[in-house]
Amino acid sequence: MATNERMNERLTERLASQLDPASTVLMTVECQQGVVGLDSALPELAKVARSSGALHNIARLVAAAHETGVQVLHAVAERRPDGRGASRNARLFRAAERLPVQQYSGTTAVRIVDGIDVADEDLVVRRLHGLSPIAGTDVDPLLRNLGCRTLIVSGVSANVAIPNAVFDAVNLGYTAVVPADAVAGVPAEYTPAMIRNTLALVATVATTDDIVACLKGPRRA
Repeated sequence: MATNERMNERLTERLASQLDPASTVLMTVECQQGVVGLDSALPELAKVARSSGALHNIARLVAAAHETGVQVLHAVAERRPDGRGASRNARLFRAAERLPVQQYSGTTAVRIVDGIDVADEDLVVRRLHGLSPIAGTDVDPLLRNLGCRTLIVSGVSANVAIPNAVFDAVNLGYTAVVPADAVAGVPAEYTPAMIRNTLALVATVATTDDIVACLKGPRRA
């Protein structure tokens, strides 16, 4: 018990040093109707995102960010109806072209899923290609212009986009924080294993409760 208490204390101290609202940005990844909504192109992923509580926890993080002045950035994956500029150099992309629900620009599929509030001050970054919500998009220059030092990465999927985002953030010099219960992938048991064995090596892993408490708690002098 004493060991667990010390570990919790160290995590609290680490988060307190990393999560200054003035230099922290919360990113949601592919939390869009066509991915995790009721009419998802990927129903298994959508089901896990809901049943695991990940979507609920993402909504909690977004609400806490709005309350505490933390910038929120929603990263959305979409494609043009004519497919121009879309990536086709991997099996995943070719499979996506055959899905019954397409993430076409301007459609309901690329709107942020119901339950996650999008405020006027939120940024929405849309990408037409690739696997990462950061590489090859406007995210990095936007983060730098915002004075971001710490990026909280939440959303889907733990299989591809989330590890891509964390690695890219770390390579670009940001501190990455991963709320383990606000990330989902398939199968469900893969997500905690991937976070424990991979993301924990490069990011601060915490819970939604830990992060919300830190954001809402008193700031250090």
